[in-house]
Amino acid sequence: MSRTVFEAFAATAAEFPDNAFICVPPGEHRDYDVEGRDYSYRETLAAATALATLYKAAGYGHGHRVAVLLEQRPHFLFHYLALNSLGVTLVPVNPDYRADELNYLFDHSEADLAVVARHRVGDIDAVAKALPRKLPVVDASDLPERLPGPRDPARNEPASVKTVATILYTSGTTGRPKGCLLSNEHHLITGHFYATYSGIMTMERGKERLINPLPLYHTNSLVSSTTAMMVTGGCIVLSDRFSPTRWWKEVAASRATRIHYLGIMPPLLLAQPETPEERAHCVKVGIGAGIEPALHPRFEQRFGFPLVEVWGMTETGRAYAAWEEPRMIDTRAFGRPREGMEGMIVDEQMNEVPRGTPGELVVRHNAADPRHGLFSGYLKNEAATEEAWRGGWFHTGDICTQDESGMFFFVDRGKNIIRRSGENIAGAEVEACLAAHPAVAQVAVMAVKDEMRDEEVLACVVPRAGHAPDAALAEALTRWCLERQAYYKAPGWVLFRDSLPTTGTQKVQKHQIFAAGSDARQEKGIVDLRSLKKRG
Repeated sequence: MSRTVFEAFAATAAEFPDNAFICVPPGEHRDYDVEGRDYSYRETLAAATALATLYKAAGYGHGHRVAVLLEQRPHFLFHYLALNSLGVTLVPVNPDYRADELNYLFDHSEADLAVVARHRVGDIDAVAKALPRKLPVVDASDLPERLPGPRDPARNEPASVKTVATILYTSGTTGRPKGCLLSNEHHLITGHFYATYSGIMTMERGKERLINPLPLYHTNSLVSSTTAMMVTGGCIVLSDRFSPTRWWKEVAASRATRIHYLGIMPPLLLAQPETPEERAHCVKVGIGAGIEPALHPRFEQRFGFPLVEVWGMTETGRAYAAWEEPRMIDTRAFGRPREGMEGMIVDEQMNEVPRGTPGELVVRHNAADPRHGLFSGYLKNEAATEEAWRGGWFHTGDICTQDESGMFFFVDRGKNIIRRSGENIAGAEVEACLAAHPAVAQVAVMAVKDEMRDEEVLACVVPRAGHAPDAALAEALTRWCLERQAYYKAPGWVLFRDSLPTTGTQKVQKHQIFAAGSDARQEKGIVDLRSLKKRG
């Protein structure tokens, strides 16, 4: 294996110089300088090498960090490879961050330079000026002949597998995001792990084109997808932002052979009217997480290719995948342990639970070297790193089960369990039920205080166009759940909203829905349905 991401890319560029590495498909709403074209490995290598010369002349090298806010532009990858070749750590910036979040990221990461898209120079510069440390901001489309140099000289050592290639900031449920330190080794092991799945996930060397709606500041896109394409001579398709109305046009135009999906995508795509484009594609397989089991067979039948459910995290890189038949698509199966990625379901005392019993999923490389190839730690937070690794396993926080065959099944995020009258209710399970209702566009389920039952189920719902957000719809939604799930799982409270706060990866930010310390039951317009919840 190569020592660095850049070395791996250069080796592939020597083998497939004229293969496309980056595709920017045509889009209706892009503000990019270019679209509807491919960049070959040869072109990308030349662009990265030129940028590396510029960075090196300014003094950048091992030990420095550069923040990059370039959205889904190909120049993001040019800068990434250039910096990696010098041992400089890339700090991708979420373009949806506001001033306070940007201030935290720049300050916490101790970035030496910010390279940003032209339309963001002004606001990023304003944030930089308020930082306690100097942070020069440059326009990526008009770089100066000599870049502003770093504060300190580079370390006099070559980049290696242990060099931190990127710092990705995770979107936690509480508090500030953690900066995950991801080494070259982590990137390369993750890419090779993905590229070496077989069966319906087999990658044909030099022939794959992968379209991923997730942003490049996300591990799924930058670490897993891009690295897998890089080590196999494939092409990464930079989708701007998922739109159900133009998705199949983009997939067809990019000649994608595989897609990545989010759980929100299948219901939105299935709700669209049938079009010729939805079958005029080259897709062999879709890889993602969170599809509602009831929609899984419908999607495959309508669009003509299998969807493989996977599980992974920024910290783990490597992902489990339910790729072997039977894939158990009527369940939330996401794969079995694989060499290089051991897993176990445990209780709070780290005891393995009986098969079929819910518990926390913990993972590791193996007993001899548990942390090999996983994240290198949380930046400036050794306590959180060691807490995550207690007992020699990485604690995912996800509640799962495992059957006798070794298959893992997702139950819920550990912090999204509602405890009502002694019953543990998985919020994700109720969300899945409500999401299947034709009037629901988006939903978030969470716990609210209940004086009699400890906690009650609250559903925050964004209705689809044409459905009035009234008490009649709220009752219909609760009855829908009562018809499909145990009575105690149905929403006792329903609140309609015009929208829900989400991250750039379309995860609902539940902690942002209500103000800290507020009682959701006092929200204007909330509907009390608790009287409907009776044991049958």
